[in-house]
Amino acid sequence: MRWVTVGSPSQPDVNIVLEPPLADPNASPADREAMAQLLAKGLLPGVIFGTDDCDATFERICAAGAEVLQEPVDQPFGVRDCAFRDPAGNLLRFSQPRRS
Repeated sequence: MRWVTVGSPSQPDVNIVLEPPLADPNASPADREAMAQLLAKGLLPGVIFGTDDCDATFERICAAGAEVLQEPVDQPFGVRDCAFRDPAGNLLRFSQPRRS
């Protein structure tokens, strides 16, 4: 079992825990395989973080060696966002409200 806990120094009482989608140690091998296949396809929900500068965030995360799933793009629903996969396979998106 692996997980990552992240937080902000400006909000020390807030932590976000990222863990594999099927972290239950009692899950059957068949359930684990099914979840692994969904995760590999990117079909499980992820975590969306807000950012003031999507492109700068993208460059910083790329420089750290993250697996890129989507470069920054303007979405039709009003944000500019990008996406990565963390070492545990979780989908992470970084979203910036589009400037008018």
